[in-house]
Amino acid sequence: MHGPGAQPQATSGIAAWTDDAFAALTGLSGVHRVGLALVEGGGRRLRFTASDRQGRPDVDWCDVDGYDDVPLNTAVRKGDPVIGTLEDLRERYGGYVGRQGETPTVALAAVPITAAGQTLGAFLLLFDRTQAFDRRQRLELAKAGRDLGTALRRARSAERARPRAVEEETPPPDGAKVASHDVEGDPAAVAGAREFLRHTLEEWRIDGEVADNATLCLSELVTNAVIHSHDGCLVRVVLQDGVLTTTVRNWGGEAPDSVASVADPLQVHGRGLQVVDALATRWGRDDAMTVWFALDLEPR
Repeated sequence: MHGPGAQPQATSGIAAWTDDAFAALTGLSGVHRVGLALVEGGGRRLRFTASDRQGRPDVDWCDVDGYDDVPLNTAVRKGDPVIGTLEDLRERYGGYVGRQGETPTVALAAVPITAAGQTLGAFLLLFDRTQAFDRRQRLELAKAGRDLGTALRRARSAERARPRAVEEETPPPDGAKVASHDVEGDPAAVAGAREFLRHTLEEWRIDGEVADNATLCLSELVTNAVIHSHDGCLVRVVLQDGVLTTTVRNWGGEAPDSVASVADPLQVHGRGLQVVDALATRWGRDDAMTVWFALDLEPR
């Protein structure tokens, strides 16, 4: 059984990562239940599962509101752990603590799952015996969150490997110019995506307003992809018959639903789609993970 700072075994996908996470966390002293939450939709929605849902053919995840006032959600939103006895937390989380009355829980720890400076989710430990929660234990819990985050990134990379290969093997249309760029799951990588597009357009002798608009639209879509998925994306640019088409395929999660979705003020990053809608000649979605936009080089 893994200890609190032990890194889960290499995983082949989210389901395997979940099993490894439960194996590591349920073995900790005094833990009688474990919960896992992963960020989706920019943090407005979380995917949640718990250790008592194990033993089924598929991992049983459900959607929860990321803004419900419970310790696990606070750990995700603020990126800081929530740790203490139920009595310690009663004043802050009265409703949640009250719901634990018929369970053996006496203390809990909600700890962020992090990687590359991003909060990808959090884990929740419910204890049925008193915990020291001293400096050493808190450091071990924080390390477990980092280890889970590293393993989660590997799991997502494994799940995206096959569709990425298919995407890259797709032959370009006859007579078209094609360029691709792999973007890492880090907001700092957005600048590299912009530089890739600028360099590509210079080689293809595309400049002026089209180049400026294409670069701005790409920047918005790549930013959305990295922030919403907490993972990378593949940029593919095609020039054919006077039309420049740029596709951003997000490997980690669903793209924002539509321009209308930005009416929710909590989805601040969805405003990038308004920019695309205003500047692109056309834009759309091929599936839940792929957004594209097209710019005509000459008026039609």
